[in-house]
Amino acid sequence: MDYSLIHSRSFLKKVLPMQRELPVLQAPKLFSKHDYRDVLKREMDAGKIPLSLGKECPVKCAFCYELDHSYRETLDPPKTSQEDWQFILNYISSKPTDPLQFWCLGGNEYMEWTDLFLHPKAMEWIEDFLKFTDKNIQFFTVGFVHVPKIHQLVEQYPGRINFELSVITLGEYRQKLMPHAPSVKHLMKVLDGPAVSSANFYAFDENTMSADAKIISRINSRCVLWMGCLTPVGGIQETTSRLMKQGRKYLAVEAEKIYDAGLPNFTTIHTEAYVTAFLNRKRIVSLFDSLELEKRDTVVMAGSVYRILAMFRKNRARFLHVPNATLGGDSDCTVLLTLNDIAKRLTNEKYIYVPQCIVESGRGHGRDIAGVHVDDFVSKTGVKVRILPKISTKFANNRLYRNGSLQNYLEDYVRNPLTRSYETVPLTV
Repeated sequence: MDYSLIHSRSFLKKVLPMQRELPVLQAPKLFSKHDYRDVLKREMDAGKIPLSLGKECPVKCAFCYELDHSYRETLDPPKTSQEDWQFILNYISSKPTDPLQFWCLGGNEYMEWTDLFLHPKAMEWIEDFLKFTDKNIQFFTVGFVHVPKIHQLVEQYPGRINFELSVITLGEYRQKLMPHAPSVKHLMKVLDGPAVSSANFYAFDENTMSADAKIISRINSRCVLWMGCLTPVGGIQETTSRLMKQGRKYLAVEAEKIYDAGLPNFTTIHTEAYVTAFLNRKRIVSLFDSLELEKRDTVVMAGSVYRILAMFRKNRARFLHVPNATLGGDSDCTVLLTLNDIAKRLTNEKYIYVPQCIVESGRGHGRDIAGVHVDDFVSKTGVKVRILPKISTKFANNRLYRNGSLQNYLEDYVRNPLTRSYETVPLTV
């Protein structure tokens, strides 16, 4: 008998918290007894214009976040017909108009996200929407729009279209990442006019993001330049994931080049969770203070927020770092945590504090992005949940946009010596 082994096991039981048996948290099935128009209604109730290609997205971008969306139930309708479109248009027309709301083309909660400009009637129906309703519209595409029609619509309906063009990259990595996307030549025509509100593109290597910024600005000096790095999630191939991660090494120097170029466009860095958290550190800390938690209280958060509070409010509460295991990859976002993610991190807690943003997803009140309800979490884990309403999705979204200028990123992150300490704060696992 190895008594040292028995002693070591006994010691570990004393010093290490016991892991709970993991419960199975599953969202109830929504569509087993419903027809596809129930899906359309759910999307429209959330401000979407749910056109469907009736098939998987044929663009097949290697970095697409929808490559694995098995965590949520979806039911994609058949290809949208003229009859379906009339149903959609009538349903949306019956909704009250909010002049600040922009209806988003495409459903992405209960349907798979696709580039809907591949639907042969997409341009015609957008014109219908603008002509027969008094509502605004926004859309995202890698560039499958008709030129000059898209420019004509923006001029005809000023202020009612928000067009976000997903450029991604114009250089050597474009073919590898987007083999079925429109040509760069076509993108130049899309950019050359009043249509594009913002263009998003990213750092992958030296002279990628900075070169693209200069090219785009020469053609369109008015659109917002939305930049950063692509974040790999689950389902993305390892070679693509490495390329996406590689961009982080060059983000700062690429941003410096763009800043030095003095482009007339408004320039932003919005995609990096660790940057967003650091630039909003004062508001994160002040909000935490307003919660008036006790040292013994356990509060849930993703990695970057954990680092901020571990730096500035150490030992003021028990900060439970929860990785975004459901989405996988390098995801680091409290809003996108699931109740299953949290369940995996439980040890001996009797209650936990959970930010409201985690359980106010598009799946309904009290539900996470996978559709699991907080009551199901409580019943199956035995852990009580206390919701923190101050940490809402609205709060998180406001923080995302507030300090995201490229200048702020350079001055308060890249050139701030405090970031060295912040980046080395260890994450509990």
